[in-house]
Amino acid sequence: MQQAIITALFVAVLTGPALAQETASVSATAPALTDWRTVSPENLLVIDTNRGRILVEMAPEAAPLHVERMRVLARRAFFDGIVFHRVIDLFMAQTGDPLGNGEGQSPYPDLTAEFTFRRGPETPFTPVAEPAGSMLGFMNSLPIQTQPTAMMATTADGKVHGWGTYCPGVAGMARDDAPNSANSQFFLMRQPYPALDKRYTIWGRVVSGLDVVRAIKTGDPANNGMVASGPDIMTRVRVASDLLLEERPVVQVLDTASAAFRTLADAARANRGADFSICDIDLPVQVSGPAAPAA
Repeated sequence: MQQAIITALFVAVLTGPALAQETASVSATAPALTDWRTVSPENLLVIDTNRGRILVEMAPEAAPLHVERMRVLARRAFFDGIVFHRVIDLFMAQTGDPLGNGEGQSPYPDLTAEFTFRRGPETPFTPVAEPAGSMLGFMNSLPIQTQPTAMMATTADGKVHGWGTYCPGVAGMARDDAPNSANSQFFLMRQPYPALDKRYTIWGRVVSGLDVVRAIKTGDPANNGMVASGPDIMTRVRVASDLLLEERPVVQVLDTASAAFRTLADAARANRGADFSICDIDLPVQVSGPAAPAA
């Protein structure tokens, strides 16, 4: 059943969702076993909520300081019981405030901004488009924009600038007006919002559970508050590597180095034409292991 679902997802990108159901059995085959990349448990954040489970692949290549902060806080159970205090439809869901009103943070020092990063030859990167003066592609599951690879030969460190782009599911750090003021509050994108690029640190992307992110109740304490029944909540947040093997989900993402991904990306570009965005590419994902605990 799971393989059939993955096939349908793959065909939906190739043909458009309206034709996916009727053509899944004849127009494409699912990626081969070798086309999948297993997400490292050390980089997998397991966010259990009263709405369901959200799995985030963290990106230490893009934001090592912020990823380490997320690991530290998860390992101290800091996020357990914290509400989604600011949720805006067609935008994002924000959480990580122990006060639940947008004014709180962890006891740890604020973080230095990581709005951009340096991409070198060793950095995992698969380009999918090359607009003038830049490249668009994926660094593992994270959609990024970067200076051209050819520029590496002209820089002192042999690297070029890169930055994540705010597609659906991308995880960013909230902050106040000061650039270096991110601490524990973070947000998960419900829809694309490229105006945030290079202004808020990106530390990962939801690889499973975007439907859960979009189901979180909307509300904003700075405006009309939450709905009468109260905000949704993170019941437990852990790094997957800290869970017992019998509790640990295993996540496989379509490898962007595979031929199957190239077929997927080329089809997305052809279907969208001049309107193509890196956010138009959804990476198929397989999740195995135990189900999320009951909320």
